[in-house]
Amino acid sequence: MTYSIVAADPDAGDVGVAVQSKFLAVGAIVPWAAAEAGAVATQALADVTIGPRGLDLLRVGTAPADCVDLLLAGDGLREQRQFGLVAADGRAASFTGSECFDHASSIVGEGFAAQGNILAGRAVVESLARGFRETDGQPLADRLLHALERAQEAGGDRRGQESAALLVVRQGGGYGGNHDRMLDLRADDHATPIAELRRLLELHRLYFDRPDPADALPVEGPLRDELHAVLVRRGFDPDTNFRDALLGYFGWENLEERWLDEHRLDPAVMAYIREHEGDRS
Repeated sequence: MTYSIVAADPDAGDVGVAVQSKFLAVGAIVPWAAAEAGAVATQALADVTIGPRGLDLLRVGTAPADCVDLLLAGDGLREQRQFGLVAADGRAASFTGSECFDHASSIVGEGFAAQGNILAGRAVVESLARGFRETDGQPLADRLLHALERAQEAGGDRRGQESAALLVVRQGGGYGGNHDRMLDLRADDHATPIAELRRLLELHRLYFDRPDPADALPVEGPLRDELHAVLVRRGFDPDTNFRDALLGYFGWENLEERWLDEHRLDPAVMAYIREHEGDRS
């Protein structure tokens, strides 16, 4: 019922999963990831426990190929299972049971495992792998999402589309910097869920990417005057305390991950202000 890809970028410290299915809220079942371990996608007649059990095995250094045997031990429905695993260092493995609905298969390559069942054909899995490989050098989230897009172009799930999910983890990469869930996006019921993930990814980057201080704009002269006018119009009090007023605006607009200080402004925030505040003037 699903096609998915698990992958790792050891240089960046990222691991993740992307998945699409003609199934409601597939992101609640298939993708599992932990920065210090790796990632797992469990599907077909999904045994959801394969996700956390697989991460536990990867966490203690078990090779992905060995994880397959351990995860299926004693499972009377093993031939209806399908799953892929990738370790944080890029080693990967995949399993497709002989009773999974056609077309069902997988491809394992350097840093990834791509798999699917009830597919339009083998070309879907090949396109998953190709989409990942042809984006080498890009951020992992882009590579995973591009792989889904390529797979859908090749026919995808032969029953159609309904939901998709994109999960990427990195040590300290989550909101606030104290957990690893860097990106967790889901389109639970949508006519074009992969396209919706693409839109959500761009929004996520706006709100949660952290600024590069080297690119910061100095808050002085006309730029400070422009910000001052915006803050007054929005009900903040920059004359009493400019820093608190500006920080209050950041919090109100959910831009706090892009905060530097009252003397430096992320160019993406300035672009956001000019786009959104112009509509309110």
